[in-house]
Amino acid sequence: MRIFAIFLLTAIGTFIIDQNIKMLFVEGYYRAGSCIDLSLHYNKGVAFSMFAFVGPYLKWIQALFIAGILYYVLKEGYLKRYAFPVGLLIGGALGNVYDRFVHGGVVDYVAWHCGFNFAVFNYADVAIDVAVAWIIVMVYFFPEDKAKA
Repeated sequence: MRIFAIFLLTAIGTFIIDQNIKMLFVEGYYRAGSCIDLSLHYNKGVAFSMFAFVGPYLKWIQALFIAGILYYVLKEGYLKRYAFPVGLLIGGALGNVYDRFVHGGVVDYVAWHCGFNFAVFNYADVAIDVAVAWIIVMVYFFPEDKAKA
């Protein structure tokens, strides 16, 4: 029960933080900088605007994908070991898919342009990246002791 609470609070917290930051930009916040602009962008695709051609079906595909990941994690018992990073992953993913339903695209706002133009991203993207890196580090550098499992 404690593990599920960690997962749930992390997912809900990530979603709430993400949506509150995005709302600032939807309501007009803007700040230009020498290397980073904080400005509103809508991403109709996924990473680097890939699959934008899928159009309105993308949100449904992503929603099913998130449900599939959650089902797999719960079914296989991975929540015991990865409650916090899975909470970050699901919270960030839900934040971005929610944007697709409400705004027609993911609300992005961090635009890096120092030396080169990088993809515009948001808090949910960072939460997802941190979650994936966290899980990879745990899998490869802190393998589960099979004798205890």
